[in-house]
Amino acid sequence: MTGSPGILRLSSSLTMKRNYENALKLLETRRRKARPTTPAPTTAQDSPTPSGAPTVKGIPSLFGMKEWLQTLGHSENDVDQLNIIHVTGTKGKGSTCAFTRSFLHAHGVRTGFPKRIGLYTSPDLQCIRERIQIDNQPITEDLFTQYFFEVWETLASSNQVESTRQPRYLQLLLLLAFHTFIKEGVDAAIIETHHGGEYCATNVVRKPIVTGITSLGLDHVAQLGPTVEDIAWHKSGIFKPGAAAFSALQDPGPAEVLRKRAAERNTTLTFVSPSNTLPPNNRVLSVPVQRLNCSLALELASSFLHAKDPENGLTSDDIAKGIDNFSWLGRFETINSGESQWYLDGAHNPLSLEQAAEWFANNVNTSETPKYRVLIFSHFSEERDGVDLLTSLAHALSKNNAVPNHVIFTTYQEKEDGSTRIDKTLKVPETPFPDLCSIYTSLWKEFHPNTTVSTEPTIEQAIRLAERIGLQEGGMEAFVTGSLHLVGGALSLLRP
Repeated sequence: MTGSPGILRLSSSLTMKRNYENALKLLETRRRKARPTTPAPTTAQDSPTPSGAPTVKGIPSLFGMKEWLQTLGHSENDVDQLNIIHVTGTKGKGSTCAFTRSFLHAHGVRTGFPKRIGLYTSPDLQCIRERIQIDNQPITEDLFTQYFFEVWETLASSNQVESTRQPRYLQLLLLLAFHTFIKEGVDAAIIETHHGGEYCATNVVRKPIVTGITSLGLDHVAQLGPTVEDIAWHKSGIFKPGAAAFSALQDPGPAEVLRKRAAERNTTLTFVSPSNTLPPNNRVLSVPVQRLNCSLALELASSFLHAKDPENGLTSDDIAKGIDNFSWLGRFETINSGESQWYLDGAHNPLSLEQAAEWFANNVNTSETPKYRVLIFSHFSEERDGVDLLTSLAHALSKNNAVPNHVIFTTYQEKEDGSTRIDKTLKVPETPFPDLCSIYTSLWKEFHPNTTVSTEPTIEQAIRLAERIGLQEGGMEAFVTGSLHLVGGALSLLRP
């Protein structure tokens, strides 16, 4: 496939066999090489952020979404009838969406509504289809392939003029999700923003039933910053008139921005603190941030049902079952392997890493005879500073008395033989990353000179080294964090 990334090539897709692998190849052509760096036209960002800084770069992702949906035959009413819960935030979006789904599922089993629950989320850990789920399962390869080609060919055939702008990677995935949910008769859909809110492609949702904002912090500052108040402004762009809004407790600055935006959007805003009345569940709710995410999700699900099924609210049994059946891959996940334990969390911003370090410490500091501790870390990103993230992690582990005995830095390459899963999603950077493993090694030695530090070229080799250490030491506690790509690769090896 050649030509501008804004052009769909119908002729190429017509000659391709309509299978899963080719759908993934076509999807991959929709990636742009790099994020735009020039400010958006003034008409694209017509409202000032709190700092006054022009944060939107290039053409906002929201632009074009309504028209593309119409081209696919989906009206605004079709989208409205999905009964959407719209969720944004910095930390905990995925977990909050998963808790919300779990509560609604328990209610649906008991009452018959909702019958089918869609979930759109990102990024994925192990396969692209995790981003589009129905009834707690990624859609099948066959369904993904069928609907992908319907979307691709409809959009391509509608405009074959070279200058016509067409959807980029995430826009196309979101269009595929809407198309799938509408075709499959979903009667409740939970939509997680990509990032931001005001100009996010997901904000094509005109009439959500309820909206939610998880904990806010500094992330994606090049697109949303430079202040947390600016980030709050962008995130609260999902507020809509008449749709109740809920937010996790925030610091005073961003909280005031959210209140002001809610008033401007003619909606109510309720701040949610961790509930003390949730049923006991040490597996799920032992992590403080998960108790907060669960509490927010409970408010979202309850408000949704108050609007859509007012005679049948959530019962205490629904809530207990929802928590018991909660699962979210790669977040605060524990795997026992003989005398060794693996603690995996895909934290990839400072706030998340601090929470993950606290969770790890709370688990490993309970024994009077602590085991040998291993950290496996990897982070390669054009958007985030890996050195800053590793610094945050090192400080958090020190603060929580959980400094590892051995640190292993690795890459995102999974297998030693170089093989990869066909639906593993990993964007190739425009310019090669520097030798970050060497940089990370030097940095860690500055913080903790007595720690043993190793580097391994693949996740598989890092896992095998940790396993050998566990055998030598009679068991170990391994903490795997820094990236969802790392955690997804580790899970595919630890749970093949």
